[in-house]
Amino acid sequence: MNQQLLIAFQKVLDTPKKIVIIPHKNPDGDALGSSLSLHAFLNKVGHQSNIISPNEYPEFLDWMPGQNDILKFSQLTNESTKKIENADIIFTLDFNQLSRIDKMAPLVEQSDAQKIMIDHHQYPGDYASITYSDTTIGSTCEMVFELIFALDQDKIDDSIATCLYTGIMTDSGSFRFPSTTARTHQIVSTLIEKGAVPHFIHQKIYDTYSLNRLQLLGTALNNLTRMKEIPVVYITLSQKELNQNNFKKGDTEGFVNYGLSLLGISLAVIMIENDAEKIIKISFRSKGSFDVNEFAKKYFNGGGHINAAGGVSQLTLEETVSKFRNAINKEKSHFDI
Repeated sequence: MNQQLLIAFQKVLDTPKKIVIIPHKNPDGDALGSSLSLHAFLNKVGHQSNIISPNEYPEFLDWMPGQNDILKFSQLTNESTKKIENADIIFTLDFNQLSRIDKMAPLVEQSDAQKIMIDHHQYPGDYASITYSDTTIGSTCEMVFELIFALDQDKIDDSIATCLYTGIMTDSGSFRFPSTTARTHQIVSTLIEKGAVPHFIHQKIYDTYSLNRLQLLGTALNNLTRMKEIPVVYITLSQKELNQNNFKKGDTEGFVNYGLSLLGISLAVIMIENDAEKIIKISFRSKGSFDVNEFAKKYFNGGGHINAAGGVSQLTLEETVSKFRNAINKEKSHFDI
């Protein structure tokens, strides 16, 4: 974060404000970790902060320090709306287009509050008066750490450190993705010194498989298909298969990475049917130079990062698979075959 940006943050936060912090819809560890840590810090330095999530989040994240303070717009719409309408500042974390917050988008758009974006995804929108955007950084939690550390590092306690560590760990694939840098490890070292306990956080996030979730993983792996002559695998899960395994939000988190762990595979994809929204949700993960952000944007109205992205399809599951296979065949020159 450059000095000019830091001065802008210092100026806007120099007196107590009513602040709303918003993560993206279906918040993950990075979205919640950055929101909870910033929320705790802002309250510590005299602001009145609230976090409003567009909807619910997985059970494996409901242990995080401060998460009981989160208002869920989908459940407490009136109370959440009033908080947004009365806010002096709205922070949007871990997304850069208001469409990522679903039904909350018009409220934020119409609000007179000062909007501040902190995000590490490509192609940021222009809705914020202060934009802290850096696609070279692996997680929004790293960016929030840099901000808090610059403003008042002594305010980082074990709760803030735990939330930040969680987001960095999850968005870096437990520090194995290419976005993990020396600076990432320096930040993590500081967070451990401040009270984050790595083995405890790892257990809370990853050692949480229920019998239903483990059986759903078995179904997913049984559905895994490898494409001929291209280093690509894909997994499908129908709504019927989800129902048979008593699916809960977050149960498919990380499933796509099993495909990417196969020897010689450069791209793994999971396509999950969602009858309630009448869509197919798609996650893309790649190794090396295949840009899933561009692929998702070009074919599936999505985006994200070079090696991790999401998309959506309004077709049936079978039609989505067919579209995906055709698209991959068009782009196969981008693979080292």
